[in-house]
Amino acid sequence: MQAPSHLPAPIDDGASAHLPGIEMPSLLLPSTAGRLIDLSKRDAARTVVYCYSLTGVPGAPLPEGWDLIPGARGCTPQACAFRDHYRELAAFEAELFGLSTQPTDYQREMAERLHLQFEILSDAALTLVNALKLPTFAAGGMRLIKRLTLIIRGGRIETVFYPVFPSYESAARVIAWLERHPL
Repeated sequence: MQAPSHLPAPIDDGASAHLPGIEMPSLLLPSTAGRLIDLSKRDAARTVVYCYSLTGVPGAPLPEGWDLIPGARGCTPQACAFRDHYRELAAFEAELFGLSTQPTDYQREMAERLHLQFEILSDAALTLVNALKLPTFAAGGMRLIKRLTLIIRGGRIETVFYPVFPSYESAARVIAWLERHPL
């Protein structure tokens, strides 16, 4: 699954340059599995968190001008790519989460529809976004996360992929990085 080819590509505006090496804050985020997840305290060797702006709901319109916002479109192809590469990530002892600012019930619909094997985390209160000063943008009256991927090791951000484009290549890029940076 791929996003349309006419979408504008985001540029690296430096909004994530401060993240590598930062300690993850101890915050509890609700997941689509009904759990509260603290990304600062995971048992896996590495934790991969792909952050995305908004997944549409079939039959419901996206915010006005959505396709004109660089990097906004492509959440479903990104989620499907991580779903399709889930076993490869697990082979690297990596735990995987998606994260957006939508409420858990909204995310749960998408996770079930796309048959995701991993949990999606909700930062609807923007606690993690604000604590880490993640790059965001406004659309449709909402504050949304710009697409980025964090790799966390030992409670610290080891590396960041930003900007992420095209979204459907995100999982493959993470796997390639993990291959070049073994534990």
